[in-house]
Amino acid sequence: MKKNLRTIFQYLFFLGLGIFFAWLSLKNLNKENTDQIKTAFREARHWLAIPVFLILIGSHWIRAIRWRLLIEPMGYKPSTANSFFAVMIGYLVNMGVPRLGEIVKCTVLSRYEKIPADKLIGTIILERLIDALTLLVVFGITILLQPQLYSQILDAFFNGPEAAPDKKISTLLVSSLILAALLLLTGLWMLIRRKKLKDLLSLFLKIYRSVMQGVSSIRHLKKRGLFLFYTVLLWSFYLAGGYIGFMAFRETEIYGIKEAFTILSAGSIGMIASPGGIGAYAYLIEKTMQLYGLHYTIALAFGWILWLAQTAVILLGGIFSFGALPYFNKKDIYEKG
Repeated sequence: MKKNLRTIFQYLFFLGLGIFFAWLSLKNLNKENTDQIKTAFREARHWLAIPVFLILIGSHWIRAIRWRLLIEPMGYKPSTANSFFAVMIGYLVNMGVPRLGEIVKCTVLSRYEKIPADKLIGTIILERLIDALTLLVVFGITILLQPQLYSQILDAFFNGPEAAPDKKISTLLVSSLILAALLLLTGLWMLIRRKKLKDLLSLFLKIYRSVMQGVSSIRHLKKRGLFLFYTVLLWSFYLAGGYIGFMAFRETEIYGIKEAFTILSAGSIGMIASPGGIGAYAYLIEKTMQLYGLHYTIALAFGWILWLAQTAVILLGGIFSFGALPYFNKKDIYEKG
């Protein structure tokens, strides 16, 4: 019962966080801004929705193929179609209840491919760990391409655009405050949970071992080269989606690969911060694009249109998969029979 209440509380907290970010994004919107957004949408290159849609669907298809590579060493070879349908259904469920989609994803594939669900759960944990490591690489590339970006982000969030230079909070001070806050939260956690320093070190060691286990698992895959290729291809598709999105508005067509890496990094955080990225994704993209001098209204429109594109793909793909899954397998059984 306590676990269920904690799950409900966590869901409501992150949903509330998403709604809060949506409010932050839209609170300064006035009639003039609304008119500017309508004009931007009216003059946008709407045909670009087609390649973006195909790229996003393609990324989910690649994720399904990559998942199969993790399943095959266990002696099972699920069909690509069933793997894809399970991935899309999982994404759809995750939009409503975070993390439940991963369980549903495994349950669906288990039902149609006769694979024990508990074995599939292990592949999902490994997949998420690999994605986390890949995201860290993306963050690293983003900072390497734009070394000044870190200080710009801190300045944008902690100093107003009209703040006088002598009244601005320094990057070093902000970094120190963030570090102090993290140490304080860690101390409170240890106090509440009655943990000692050795328990904290044990937790870090456990995380380190999990990361090493994930890296080791890749090394022992029979098709590790193919797995790494699909991983790079998957994140390249994510990157391409944002890059092509720049071409939708004439105000954003000047941006290139560096900015695409930045919105991929910011957007990934947004998708984690709230269910389906609602509010958080658009807000972080909006703030990120303002760092590059994009006007508030266009940055807002750009953030929301990218989120809507991804949400539409998940909704359409998930609903289609619900209907196609039993039909495809009924047809497949009929042909085998």
